Amino acid sequence: MEQEKVKNYVNEYCKLRDIQFAAYELYARKHNLTAKELFVLDIIWFAEDGCLQSEICERLSATRQTISAIIKKFWKKGYLSFTESKTDRRNKIVHFTETGKEYAKKIIPPAARAKNDAMAEIAEKDIVELIRLTSLFSDCMKSKFSEIKEDI
Repeated sequence: MEQEKVKNYVNEYCKLRDIQFAAYELYARKHNLTAKELFVLDIIWFAEDGCLQSEICERLSATRQTISAIIKKFWKKGYLSFTESKTDRRNKIVHFTETGKEYAKKIIPPAARAKNDAMAEIAEKDIVELIRLTSLFSDCMKSKFSEIKEDI
């Protein structure tokens, strides 16, 4: 495919990705959060048995420092607690406290419903295709970005 056509497709796709991210960002701001803080709350909310900080880092492709700062913020507000991992005592499992559940239930379930309702408006065959193509593009992106050589 010619490069100009590829560039136009990339720009179109990026605009759509930006619209999705902006929706999260605007929703997060309504609750005095950043999108990344919203995503952390979302991950913890749907992790029934809690989750490791490292799992959050991996899922969000974020540094340990970034996620640690977000978790510390919520911990100081009394929203999160920690338990030791049975397999590795150095790892702590992050859970909501009762106060944290009360706080997050006003934010996360409505956002999850909005995502689900938006997806429900799309035909199932199109959802399957959306996921297939997004997975394909994401894998290609990861591969191409990993090939970039850093100039030293």
